[in-house]
Amino acid sequence: MMRTRPLKVALLGCGVVGSEVARIMTTHADDLAARIGAPVELAGVAVRRPDKVREGIDPSLVTTDATALVKRGDLDVVVEVIGGIEPARTLITTAFEHGASVVSANKALLAQDGAALHAAAEEHGKDLYYEAAVAGAIPLIRPLRESLAGDKVNRVLGIVNGTTNFILDKMDSTGAGYQEALDEATALGYAEADPTADVEGFDAAAKAAILAGIAFHTRVRLDDVHREGMTEVTAADFASAKEMGCTIKLLAICERAGDGASVTARVHPAMIPLSHPLASVRGAYNAVFVESDASGQLMFYGPGAGGAPTASAVLGDLVAVARNRINGTTGPGESAYAALPVSPMGEVVTRYHISLDVADKPGVLAQVATVFAEHGVSIDTVRQQGKDGEASLVVVTHRASDAALGGTVEALRKLDTVRGVASIMRVEGE
Repeated sequence: MMRTRPLKVALLGCGVVGSEVARIMTTHADDLAARIGAPVELAGVAVRRPDKVREGIDPSLVTTDATALVKRGDLDVVVEVIGGIEPARTLITTAFEHGASVVSANKALLAQDGAALHAAAEEHGKDLYYEAAVAGAIPLIRPLRESLAGDKVNRVLGIVNGTTNFILDKMDSTGAGYQEALDEATALGYAEADPTADVEGFDAAAKAAILAGIAFHTRVRLDDVHREGMTEVTAADFASAKEMGCTIKLLAICERAGDGASVTARVHPAMIPLSHPLASVRGAYNAVFVESDASGQLMFYGPGAGGAPTASAVLGDLVAVARNRINGTTGPGESAYAALPVSPMGEVVTRYHISLDVADKPGVLAQVATVFAEHGVSIDTVRQQGKDGEASLVVVTHRASDAALGGTVEALRKLDTVRGVASIMRVEGE
């Protein structure tokens, strides 16, 4: 039987995502009510610019006093889509204190203070859902948190930022340089005026922290995630990747150690074989590859950003939280019982592609090979090209630790025959 008293929802933020949430709540009101078991009523919208015309939203619902809105005491759910750390953090905890559950799309806040927010939700017997914080419309958080709750996840490998994937895809498919591809992404609206959060990997690192925490039942904060941007990736790197049958992606990688005693989380550009499913992810799309004991390999693919896709994930959480509200229950909270240590990047083991500028004379290859051997890094393949006294030497290693590779490169730079290290890139997905 349908409950007649509506569930009251407050919306914090009414930008690209928030306006779509409000629109869907209005246009799909009957369907949402049928799925939830009660009508859903938009009870208030907190914004910074109250004079802006917001189509489909009753102006009487608009306020600039977000604190007063979340303190009303009659709200069932607060939807937070303003982003950033403050005032979002205070508004969310205040919402819990005044009786509301929360749906958030705030990856940065969850990556930094997820444990504290979960604790606040538990203290007040409320829900904290955040499917929209990672990979837009792609169902990922709930499958990891619920569908795979009986399995052991060993690895999460993914493209979780549409802007960077668009740029790298353009560089790969057209031969464009980084700046040229970035300019096109900006013109098309895929990149912000200041793209730092995307191209330097901050956005992906926040998402990696959230994914690792859920996948491994361990608290992983943003500071635990090793991060490298993609601004130094060149057309020459793509040419080298193609010679290896690879392409280059900015990847978020969360792994359980082989002995199961620790985990790692990292974001960086990497070469992946064209045969890997992630290699075919084009444009601004996202995809995440999950490997677990029982279910094997799973891939989640779709639009990872944008107003409507992200709003879809928000509304999915809203329906789940509203159902819990009606039933007097809460959904799954934080699961951090494993409490595994997060290993530093130096202990991560992977393959490497190293491009060196060297003197074109006899004995260079032997010197370079000796340095690798002295540091315990095994060489898989070597390719050398030379002309007019200068040469390039491309070395692909077998799996080695990041620390061992770092020591190798430092020693290589001291060789008289090595003019410089042109590029270093990890090789993943094999």
